[in-house]
Amino acid sequence: MSRTDFAPEEFAARRRAVGEAITAAGLDWLVAFHPVSIHWLTGSDAKSYQEFQCLLVPAGDGPMTILTREGEVAEFRDDSLVEDVVGWGGGILEDPIPHFEAVARRRGLLGARVGIEVPAYYLHPHHYLAVRRVLGSSCVAEPTNLVHDLKLVKSPAELAHVRHASRLADGAMAAFDAALREGTTELALAGVVYGHLLANGSGIAASPINIVSGERSGFSHGAPTQRVLRRGDFGSVEFGATYRRYTATIGRQFCIGQPTARMRQLHDVVRRASDACIAAIRDGVRAVDAHDAARAVIVDAGLEAGRVHTSGYGLAPGFPPSWGEPLHMLGGSDYVLRAGMVVTIEPPVFLGDERLGARIIDNVLVTADGAELLGKASRDMFVVP
Repeated sequence: MSRTDFAPEEFAARRRAVGEAITAAGLDWLVAFHPVSIHWLTGSDAKSYQEFQCLLVPAGDGPMTILTREGEVAEFRDDSLVEDVVGWGGGILEDPIPHFEAVARRRGLLGARVGIEVPAYYLHPHHYLAVRRVLGSSCVAEPTNLVHDLKLVKSPAELAHVRHASRLADGAMAAFDAALREGTTELALAGVVYGHLLANGSGIAASPINIVSGERSGFSHGAPTQRVLRRGDFGSVEFGATYRRYTATIGRQFCIGQPTARMRQLHDVVRRASDACIAAIRDGVRAVDAHDAARAVIVDAGLEAGRVHTSGYGLAPGFPPSWGEPLHMLGGSDYVLRAGMVVTIEPPVFLGDERLGARIIDNVLVTADGAELLGKASRDMFVVP
């Protein structure tokens, strides 16, 4: 993604919304560390999340400042909407914290009311403690989801990117189905998926593909291996397609030869749970209510012990290792679904003791009165005769 991927007016609206949210939180500044926050505000697609980086965002109309490693300075200057770009490091080992302190002093953060993001990834604990020391009493809050919550409802332009990614995912799943056969390997099938995605314009998804088969089918997030598919294998595939970082995910179940009664049962339960979840979704519904609709199907089937994953979550522009948003359809979630949100639907059943598992993954757009299924790929089990 770059600053040219959306109209200037869209970026300006995002900047205004974040500034207003900073003010509403009683703050003067937000220090953003999450690459998705930086990407959403500036258009930057830089790989600098691998090292210390942060975006200093004022509540008012002043310029934003990015502190990034020297290797990404040129990309930020040419391909983002950041007005003030500061580099650190380069050809020698260097501590970024003195540079952070210098920027914080120059921009007036010391003595102001500052909130900082504390993401699950992207901010080393040592750097977190050092940033807190530099800011001292000026650091009064940790509004980690301030930007993320603002971007849960997608704009029409964002939804166009998601729809494009969904078409790419459908095409790659069709390629997977065509290549599925006895004697091939999980890794070879992964190569088919990635080859189709990249050849047709998908970016590299934030999370790697999952393919499990046979005795591995009870693994909920198994990476593909050199295992050769054999007659009688049950398995699943899950991957993401991206367009300008906007992600669509898809997951399907397969069997080499005719599935057993137990395999058919697991697939049927998961599909009915997914359908129940989708049927419960509309604007204003609590995320936990949609989750409970899916859970009830699994519980009624006596498979609660195999419900080892969320029923779904929000989809974001993704940076490794995740494409997910803070919104989860899971017990304890306090999010409310709103029209314009895009969420995955994927209530699974994984039975480690039986070495069997099933998951169907689809994406839906929340609407005023329901949910629009974005993908067009068949949701039936792929069965190789």
